[in-house]
Amino acid sequence: MLVFSGGTAFSQMNSDYNYSITSRGYGSMQMPKLFNETDPVRYINTYFSGLMVKFNDNQINYRLGGSYIKQSKTFYNNCNNCDIVKGDVTDYTFKVGFEKNMNFARVQPYIGADVGYRSNRFIGVAENVNALKAEQASAVKLPPVKMETSKNGFILSPVIGIKVHPTPQFTVFVESSLDFFYSYERQEGVTEDANNYRSLTRTNKSEFLLNPILVGVSFHIGSNK
Repeated sequence: MLVFSGGTAFSQMNSDYNYSITSRGYGSMQMPKLFNETDPVRYINTYFSGLMVKFNDNQINYRLGGSYIKQSKTFYNNCNNCDIVKGDVTDYTFKVGFEKNMNFARVQPYIGADVGYRSNRFIGVAENVNALKAEQASAVKLPPVKMETSKNGFILSPVIGIKVHPTPQFTVFVESSLDFFYSYERQEGVTEDANNYRSLTRTNKSEFLLNPILVGVSFHIGSNK
């Protein structure tokens, strides 16, 4: 046994097991920006949105995981008095990476990094909320516009966190990460009237997305003792 600050730590902890199955419980995260939304820094709450498998090797854990999120979303586009957009956003991520435990104690800080692929898609409808614009168009109400956007690309995420081991087979963790997302974006809009005017934009974009908190649990299997 090792002694740190007057407490007792059991050697290796979860490294006594070859594998860990991890479930993402609660998370607060920033999603990729949609069109010209006026509040892109808004965070969303997620619950049980992903799984991860870890391969344990002493103080290093190799991570392989993914997440799936589908939520409804309402936001103002261009300005708070321009358009209001309502629809559904679907987000997939697949990541591989590692984490390094900083000690062998029951409470373990760790650092790490992940790389992977992200796909983000939104489908919804935009409606004008600018009364002056409607008057200039000589219409009581401008036609709604079907809005669709997709982003697909590379993601890189440094990670920092802390683990607590109530038992050798079970771990609770809290971590934060910052996603660098470089994507190919496709935006399309179609007016829902007789003309069905269509607009299409293709761009490459990069953005930083903060995930301030992720809480989850890990179950360790495959004892190597």
